[in-house]
Amino acid sequence: MYASKPLDIAFVTETFPPEINGVAMTIGRLVGGLRERGHRIRIVRPRQGHADVDSEHELALPGFPLPGYPGLRFGLPAGRRLRREWHQRGPDLVHVVTEGPLGWSAVNAARHLGIPVTSGFHTNFDRYSVHYGLGWMRPAVAAYLRTLHRRTRATMVPTAALAADLAGEGLAGVRVVGRGVDTLLFDPERRSAALRARWAAPEAAPVCLYVGRLAPEKNLQLIERAFAAIRQQHPLATMVWVGDGPAAKQLAIDHPDHHFAGMRTGADLAAHYASADLFLFPSLTETYGNVVAEAMASGLPVLAYRSAAAAELIVDGENGRLVPPGDEAGYIDIAAGMAAATLNRERLGVAARQAMLPHRWSAVVERFEMVVREALGKN
Repeated sequence: MYASKPLDIAFVTETFPPEINGVAMTIGRLVGGLRERGHRIRIVRPRQGHADVDSEHELALPGFPLPGYPGLRFGLPAGRRLRREWHQRGPDLVHVVTEGPLGWSAVNAARHLGIPVTSGFHTNFDRYSVHYGLGWMRPAVAAYLRTLHRRTRATMVPTAALAADLAGEGLAGVRVVGRGVDTLLFDPERRSAALRARWAAPEAAPVCLYVGRLAPEKNLQLIERAFAAIRQQHPLATMVWVGDGPAAKQLAIDHPDHHFAGMRTGADLAAHYASADLFLFPSLTETYGNVVAEAMASGLPVLAYRSAAAAELIVDGENGRLVPPGDEAGYIDIAAGMAAATLNRERLGVAARQAMLPHRWSAVVERFEMVVREALGKN
């Protein structure tokens, strides 16, 4: 159905490995998979340090620090540079990953040169504004995001629910691409008695885990309340936090008896998942939430709101538990119940692992390529 000719695609993104976040990981997987399939992929991103050097496959441009996101930089407008770059050797298509000034100027430059453009919708920045005292900006931020995506031939999203939401707001060309999970890396076999001993976690008492950014938009106060309820039943229960962010310092002050593991990657991160007993994820601002899939692949039962990845991957009571969005009392009650029911927790974890086995990254890469070729076929 689609031509097999290798494609030349320019990815424009504010974040890319080795940076650690869901968007960087997703784009790293897509780029790696597309290159394995023979496509020529260029990366356009903000310069992250003095060591960055432009190469045949990567163009590092000026940027400025992103408030609250150590190590990340916001891309500055670069329309003139991109027009010059792409006029000399234009890609078949430009894919805009993030919607900052760099992404906006990339859309303008590509359209000026007649290069097709697609985009990805990875982060609900309009929802984030509420958690940083900027709720009054939410309508303007939402309008900005939708305007950018309307100027591209296709907007790729991770879930059918998000696609329906955007289509309902009048955004045409929305396509579900999905996300994958590395089931070889994230595996129950990585459970570590030595790691649990470091946490001072008795085998008979539950270890609760959160992995992700420690920030207000992640609704972390609900984890604090849920774990307090668990502790009432299991005084020896352990709470482990993996990640960093603006809320990390205060959380550590408020909970000196919790374990704060900081940023973890690779096999080390996988061992943290597999060595826990219950994954608590109360966020309502995700477009997906890669950590839900990683936890499930690790055989870890997940408690989450019926939203984003959890709504797509979890069948309530079969391979995890779901709570209606906003039902905090229900979330806390179910958390306490899951912590108490060891055998049911183990059953959910086994089913979660099985549910993740078909979610290959290779299938996501194939779907991305199909949508790109579709977009190239449009007039």
